[in-house]
Amino acid sequence: MIEFTLIHDGKDWIAENPQIRVAASTLEELDRCIKASLIREGAIQPGEVKKVFMAFDNATIPQWIRQYAPHYFNRVLKVTLALPDGTITET
Repeated sequence: MIEFTLIHDGKDWIAENPQIRVAASTLEELDRCIKASLIREGAIQPGEVKKVFMAFDNATIPQWIRQYAPHYFNRVLKVTLALPDGTITET
């Protein structure tokens, strides 16, 4: 599993870890940027399926709402990169 910290800076969603930092205005766009970055960095190979865990950084939201944050903000993304023949293998 590949892990990212997730925040919102008031304009964009930002996912980062020590190797990759991506930003996008929507979560759907962020997912696409993460997949493209993983491919570019060689973190996913053709035929693989990788899970990406995004843990929301609760320090970026007010204290009074943090009790609700884990349920609403943590995300898991499944990234697949098919082989040229269209096949994939679960990892």
